[in-house]
Amino acid sequence: MNGDEQLLRGRVYGRDHDDPDPGPNPGRTYAELVGGTLDGLLLDIHGWRPEEIDDGAALTTELGRWPGGRALYDPRPGEPRRPGPGVSCRFHHTGDTP
Repeated sequence: MNGDEQLLRGRVYGRDHDDPDPGPNPGRTYAELVGGTLDGLLLDIHGWRPEEIDDGAALTTELGRWPGGRALYDPRPGEPRRPGPGVSCRFHHTGDTP
């Protein structure tokens, strides 16, 4: 794991790497991002309806194939979900878009 990967691991998407507490908050529900440029980040999905979780997420990033574009993450069909709080599921990288 390189230094950039270590900075991302366990941090919540959208929080700055220099945030004094970039990790998850108690009582919140998260999806772990797997693969792609945001691998290891947690996405706050607290309050998302099951249909919204099924739709996945298109996350803005400067790290992807297109800086300022979006990294696409989706749950895998049939992969288990645990009721929150904490990490309840995983979203897998499925591509990038401008």
